[in-house]
Formats: sequence, C-alpha cells, structure tokens
Amino acid sequence: MGRRRRTGDSRRAEPRTGTPAAPVTSAPPGPAPSGLTRTPDAASPKPTDRKPSGFATLLLHLHPRTVPSEALALPRTFGLGGIAVVLFLLLAVTGSLLLFGYEPSPERAYGSVREIIDVAPFGAFVRNVHHWAANGFLLVAFLHLLRVFYTGAHHPPRRANWIVGLALLLLVVASNFTGYLLPWDQLAYWAVTIATGMLEYVPLVGATLLRAARGGSEVGSKTLALFFVMHVAIVPILLLVLTSFHFWLVRKGGGVVLPRLEGEDAPRRTLVPTSPNLVAREGPVALATVAVVLLVAAVIDAPLLVQANPGMSPNPAKAPWYFMGLQELLVHLHPAFAVFVVPLLAAALLVALPYLRYGETPSGAYFHSRTGARAALAAAFAALALTPAWVLADEAVRRTPPWVPALPPAVRTGLVPVVLVCAVVGAVVLAVRRLLAATRLEAAQALLTFLIVAFVVLTVTGSLFRGQAMALAWPWALAAAR
Repeated sequence: MGRRRRTGDSRRAEPRTGTPAAPVTSAPPGPAPSGLTRTPDAASPKPTDRKPSGFATLLLHLHPRTVPSEALALPRTFGLGGIAVVLFLLLAVTGSLLLFGYEPSPERAYGSVREIIDVAPFGAFVRNVHHWAANGFLLVAFLHLLRVFYTGAHHPPRRANWIVGLALLLLVVASNFTGYLLPWDQLAYWAVTIATGMLEYVPLVGATLLRAARGGSEVGSKTLALFFVMHVAIVPILLLVLTSFHFWLVRKGGGVVLPRLEGEDAPRRTLVPTSPNLVAREGPVALATVAVVLLVAAVIDAPLLVQANPGMSPNPAKAPWYFMGLQELLVHLHPAFAVFVVPLLAAALLVALPYLRYGETPSGAYFHSRTGARAALAAAFAALALTPAWVLADEAVRRTPPWVPALPPAVRTGLVPVVLVCAVVGAVVLAVRRLLAATRLEAAQALLTFLIVAFVVLTVTGSLFRGQAMALAWPWALAAAR
C-alpha cells in the first residue's frame, strides 16, 4: 500500500531530540537614563518591526535613538547647528562646481570668474549661491555660539565643546577669508591687502606673520596659490574633522541643554524616537534654509569689480566686513593695541568663560533668569549709547594737538584709551549688577553682551559710515559720491 499523505489539519508537532528551545520573548527595554522616561514609542522594537532604512541609519549615527521631547521645540536651538551644516553642504556642492571653471593664477583668475558668470550655464547663479551661503555660514555659526553661551551650554560637562566651537568659528572665518581673494578683483585684492597688513602691527613677530600669510612681502601669485589650497582643501578638511568631534561631544554631554524647574536637580524628561520626531523638524528647516539662499542668490548678485590693479588703491580700501571692527579700532587706537592687545584680551575672555567660578549652576533657560535677561538688555543699550559716543569723541580729540606730547604714541593712543575703556565697561557691568541684584553668572552675560554689541557698532561704523581717508560720513552721502 502507498504511504498516506498527511494533510495540514492532521499534521502534528513531532518531538525533536536535543535540548528544547527556550520560548522566544521580547527583551524588556533597558532602563532609561537618570531623570528620563521612555514613551511607548521608544520601547525596544518588536520582531515584526521594519528594519531601518539606510537614510535612517545615517541619521541615527548623527543623533541618539531617542531625544527629550522638550528639546524638539524650535526656540531651544532655532536649528542653528543644522542650518550651519546645510550651508556647509551647499558650499561644498557649489564650490565643487565652480572648480570646473576656475583657474588659480593672477593672469587667469579674474578672466575665469568672468567666463563662469557670462558663459557657463547657470554659472552666475551657482557663484551667487556660493557667495551668500558663505556669508550666511559665518553669521549662523556666530549666532549658534551666542545661543550656546546664553543658555549656559558652555559650563561643565561641556567645557571642551565650547573650545571646539570657538575653533570652528575661527575656521569658518578662515574659510570666508581665503575664498575672498579668489575672484582677483579690486575689492578682493585690496581687502586682503588691508586685512593681512594688520598682522604687521603684531609686536616682535609681525613681519614674519605677514610674510607667512601672503607667501611673500606683497599680495601676489604665491598669495593666491596659498589661499586657494587653504580654501579648497585644508580648511574644509579641518572643518569636517572638528565638526564630527563637535557632534560627538554634544552626544557625550547629553545633547541640548534643557531648562530646569526651580528647585529641581534632575528633571524628568520624556524620551521620544529621533525618527520621525526630530527628523520631521530638521527636514523643513533644511529645506527652508536652501530656499532662502536660492532666493537671495536669484535676486542679489555676488560683487565683482574690475580686475585687481596693485598700482591703484581704492579710497577707502576696506577689509572684509567681518574684519571691519578691527579696522575701525585701527582708526582710534595704536596699531599694536588694535590688532593684538584688544583681540588677545577678547580671545582670553572667551576661552576663560567656562572655567570661571560663578557660584551657581546654570538653569538652562535663556539668560539664566529674567534678571539675567534684563541685565543683558541693559548692557546692550549701554553699548549702543557709549560706543558711538566714544567714536565721535575720539574724532574730536584726534583733531587737537596731543595733550601730553612727551608720552610715547603706544601709551598716548594705546594704553591710556584701553585702560579708560576697560574702566567704563567695568563700571557699567558693576552698576547693572547692583541695580538689578544680578548674580556673577548674570553679570558675566552682561559683560559679554556689552562687548559684542560694541564690536557690532564698530563694524557697522567702519562698513557704512567711513568714506575717503576713513573719514566719517553719512551712508547716503557716500553713495552719492560714488
């Protein structure tokens, strides 16, 4: 007789030899970090869950798997870090396209840029995108640093990341500055000549720094080659390395700083999955950033004057806008103090901020408290009033004979004004602290706010209110004289 086939209904489970397999159960999710609670969405995945796509896996390398829901609010970060990354990618793409037509030599640089604008399809538009993305990159990086400072995200355990952030800001400035010369027009040539010429005033090593920055004594072919290599290779690589390290330090430090409630040491946060909660917010911000840059590039052309002429200096010859604050200081102070002492003091203050003793823990809220916000606002108004007053007063003093001719110029126009300015700034911060009963942390915020607003006023003054021979003039008068 033939063997009878088994049907699906009559099939029985046959015992197997060996050790019986343990029943399959889902592993319980690991404990949430201290002060954090998981939502049901953040539990460990079930066997039937879909495997993350390659794009989702990439995002999880940039972000943790879960984030506090409070960190998703736009005012927490305003998306500044993500916007900076988007602008960097725009610069990389448009810069790569421009390299196909650019020739880094004084004889061909300007002509190649004109060919990109006039002959290459969409060449002018690509150059405009690159120009405005570069300027936006610098502005956004600066605003990101301010956001970190005013939320107290530079305090322990994030000290190292503050220093890395300062280094990244310097690299963004270097990226803009090295690219400024590449068109080789009058604007670029003389702006770089003025900016690099400031290095000559650094005591003892000024001449050496000047030759190192220019590749010689004058801005020429070696300068262009040096700036080209720095702009397209060295600075971008350093930016990539430090940005990766920056992201890692952000994750190591626990992510975005969140405000604590009063009397709360370890606030409980609700964790939600990064995808789609955070990704759904980052995507629109990135698209909006690209849209704004493209719109500006379509409406406003990147500047390009006539070809560089080393024998004909424009009047006035100005540095790039982000160095105009220093050039304005050169009008008022001894060169050694304007380009060395004052920047050195400012850099030392920025580096020291995370290591000062404030006697309290930052709250994580903007300006630490309402008192801190009022103190910063008072300092900003004081800087808006006192900085223009100092500029106008110094204009009048410089027209009169020296009060003490026997004093050396470095003392008369350098040490004395710097000491007086430091005394005024200290008096303002002390008055703000006493009138508002501010803490040391809030007073430090007021101090930096005063200095930032003062530098912005100097930058605007040098950019918009300086005409021939760096004399003060109204912007409309300057426009009419052109």
